Amino acid sequence: MLSTTRTRRPIGITITHIALAIAIGFGALAGAAGYWGVVVAPDLTRSPNDAAVIAASRTVERGEILDRNGRALARNERDDNGELYRSYANPAVSQVVGYYSRRFGSAGLERAYSAELAGLATDPLADALRKFGGDPYDPQDLHLSLDYGLQRAAIRALGDEKGAVVMMDPTTGEVLAMASNPTYDASAIANPRTAEETFAALQDDPDNPLLPRATLGRYVPGSVFKIVTAVAALGSGAITPETTFPEQADAGEDGLLVNGFRIREGHSLRRGQALTIGQATEISSNIFYALAGLASGGDNLVDFAGRLGFGAPLPFDLPTAASQVTNGRGDDPGGFVDDVELANAAYGQGETFVTPLQMALVASTVANDGVLMKPRLVTAVEGKRGTREIGPEQLRRVISAEDARVIQRAMRRAVEGELGRQFTSGAKVSGIPTAGKSGTAELGGSGEPHSWFIGFAPVNQPRVAIAVLVERAGRGGAVAAPIGGNLMERYFEEFGE
Repeated sequence: MLSTTRTRRPIGITITHIALAIAIGFGALAGAAGYWGVVVAPDLTRSPNDAAVIAASRTVERGEILDRNGRALARNERDDNGELYRSYANPAVSQVVGYYSRRFGSAGLERAYSAELAGLATDPLADALRKFGGDPYDPQDLHLSLDYGLQRAAIRALGDEKGAVVMMDPTTGEVLAMASNPTYDASAIANPRTAEETFAALQDDPDNPLLPRATLGRYVPGSVFKIVTAVAALGSGAITPETTFPEQADAGEDGLLVNGFRIREGHSLRRGQALTIGQATEISSNIFYALAGLASGGDNLVDFAGRLGFGAPLPFDLPTAASQVTNGRGDDPGGFVDDVELANAAYGQGETFVTPLQMALVASTVANDGVLMKPRLVTAVEGKRGTREIGPEQLRRVISAEDARVIQRAMRRAVEGELGRQFTSGAKVSGIPTAGKSGTAELGGSGEPHSWFIGFAPVNQPRVAIAVLVERAGRGGAVAAPIGGNLMERYFEEFGE
């Protein structure tokens, strides 16, 4: 009979292994609890979809939203049942402030900062201790950089036209006005008595007044994109301020031939002459900028546009659509299909699409000697437990100050030059050195073009930058330029020179 012996493990080792496994399990649970309860919890509690945020929004008196001068843009009212609802200063602020409705949810800053307004977002320690307090909520007021007077002026300037205006301080990134037209009555959406009828009518409106055109509308930029090409061409070293292209002189009356595609000037001024960047910007030469884009190359054009914010949503208080130089489906450098697409993109046609906010940032970066500041609407959040200031933030240096000043001078020629002012009539601010660039974005077919203007003033010490878009304007860039000039004039009337 065979006998076998069985090796027994010491019981102490087994207990040690079990204890170790239990300790690791509890450690993992504790780590997860700490991560979700402390690290991620502030972000979760700020989400407008969080159950606590939704519940608090129905029962807590929300904080006010105030412009830079302390004027209430959003405040609380009570209906006949004593329940809270929001009312808003004017439809001019609807696309920025948004609305909060018990029936239709929220939009704009009312949505983006819902947790702060409802008093659920303070600091991690307060979040952790909230449930132990007798008054768990701290509704906070939002202080904005927005100026109510400029905002209303921007809407009035657009009149009956569909479009958008963005005005900024280029040195701080503060948004002074952000208008989208047509507007809507946010108070009528928030008021329970009128919410259903109002919202149904807005959804059926073919002009799409609920679309925040300044941040989510994407448009062909036309010639205002030439400033992006100037940034790429100078920043990459492809051209200097004195560079001219012999091919431009050779193009003459017939235009520039690129791989069988003919690029023409939109006018006869200086046709057939080789121009510098200053001269080309003054008369908005398509051929110069097509050649500058080709000289830069697709990679550089896309790279420098990316430094300005293209290619991804912008970091901002509100959701933004990504602007693009190309759709990236080609095999050439930068994702272009061929040199024809690259040349067309370089003067703002092809597959190039932008938001008005993005183009305001282009103007601001050039004005700010090549430094891109983070755009911001909210400058402070104030509650019972104190005030959290939100200061300026530099995102990056895009180009050197020297290159930026070359573009500044070129854009000044486009507004104040003998030839340039023919394209930007009305853009000049009286008594103040003004820089800008108008644009006419061809849409193809029989559709009327979009009208653009970007600019800033004063040229040497810029205080305000602007982007104006007017959809399908029959006179092209001539429509947007005087709107930009009038609004910058209004800025200096209000804030002083």
